[in-house]
Amino acid sequence: MLYRNFATQEELDAEYNLEQTVPDVSLYADFYLRESEKVRAEMEHRLNMPFGPTLAEHLDLYPAPGTKPGDGGTAPVLVYVHGGYWRSRTSKEFGFVARGPASKDVATVVVNYALCPYVTIDEIVRQTRAAVAWTYKNAASFGGDPERIHVAGHSAGGHLTAMLLTTDWKGDYGLPPDIIKGACAISGLFDLAPFPYTFAQPKLQLTWEQVLRNSPILHVPDTAPPLLLAYGEGEPAELKRQSEDFLAAWQAKSLDADLLPLPSKNHYDVIDGFLNAGSPLCSALLERMGIR
Repeated sequence: MLYRNFATQEELDAEYNLEQTVPDVSLYADFYLRESEKVRAEMEHRLNMPFGPTLAEHLDLYPAPGTKPGDGGTAPVLVYVHGGYWRSRTSKEFGFVARGPASKDVATVVVNYALCPYVTIDEIVRQTRAAVAWTYKNAASFGGDPERIHVAGHSAGGHLTAMLLTTDWKGDYGLPPDIIKGACAISGLFDLAPFPYTFAQPKLQLTWEQVLRNSPILHVPDTAPPLLLAYGEGEPAELKRQSEDFLAAWQAKSLDADLLPLPSKNHYDVIDGFLNAGSPLCSALLERMGIR
């Protein structure tokens, strides 16, 4: 067996080649960009804010409505990490996730990062952590409260969200260990062991050392903020199992974690709930932020 009960790449690809699980994935890509452009036409925003030395290390800010830099940092902050199997997409396609949170006076930060194979997954994890550190240090500059930072991500971004929760913020960044107050990982990939055997490996170029370092299920912390896991009920069985196994690992350490299955959602439309604060996904996330 290559991985669990999978004997061939074809069997693994049937579960993990997510573009093949919907009739036309381009429809969702178009939807993401179209809705993001609408949000940018309607909301204040600041694009391409650098948080690191390379061109890919930038983020897009969507301040909470009515907040100003001199407000003293009053708005809760959601840091969103996009998906794309670590090898595609950018922050510009995901500005739409700010709409629902903004309607409840939440500021949103959408992280951009370099992609495989130009960089390794190790480097993508480092960049994502650097973006959160930048957000903590600079939240007041866009009216955000550095003591109310929550993180969320989808697919590969769900993986990166989980990796954020394994960070030694004090030892590596000189920051408080609890700078993340809550997390939401949507359709996340928490065990990277299957990917060296899949269609994605030519671009990911994963080594086994990278798999071991960057599989969140192997690094569940002893203490962590509350975690919400979500997936679409129309997603492949392996995607759902990954979240369920991660939930079990989290709860085995008596950590706060919940699972939110979303009926009638596939891997791509599972995040459209960010457009509406009253959707099951967005309302659950906001409730975890102390917002109703």
